Amino acid sequence: MSERRQIALLRGINVGRAKRVAMADLRKLLGDLGFSDVRTLQNSGNVVFSASQAPREVATRMEEALVLKLGVGARVTVLDAEQLDAIVEENSLQAQADDPARLLVAVLNQPADRARLEPLLRQDWQPEAFALGRWAAYIWCADGVLASRAAAAMGKILGDAVTTRNWGTISKLHALAREA
Repeated sequence: MSERRQIALLRGINVGRAKRVAMADLRKLLGDLGFSDVRTLQNSGNVVFSASQAPREVATRMEEALVLKLGVGARVTVLDAEQLDAIVEENSLQAQADDPARLLVAVLNQPADRARLEPLLRQDWQPEAFALGRWAAYIWCADGVLASRAAAAMGKILGDAVTTRNWGTISKLHALAREA
């Protein structure tokens, strides 16, 4: 398999005092695993890189290496660039979201997770909104992320099986993944 652009989202990295990881150490770790053109975005576990292995295999290797080399246990979600393209294209909430920091994108780890979230589509979340794509759930948190009923409901269903990023971060990762 030839190398292709992939995006890793590490859950809970550098949030508060727990799970502290320097981005330089993370880039080195991924380089040591044989991944190339490793670039990090922000200080919260967002990485764009090239690899020849499938995303699920990459995620497993990264989770193991984080524990063994850096002493940090973290769930890792890995997408390929085409999946990230789909996440961006399928966001039906962009028109109503006037603040990218309050538009959450919950990247799903398992295809079955989408089916578990489908009942949330039938609820009235006003002034919030909830939508689903193939690879992600989208939540417009009109009154802020911490006050979001839809985000809380999703978290109750999926627990730590999902990682979220705001729309601003997803947009930056998308641009970074598209760079040559």
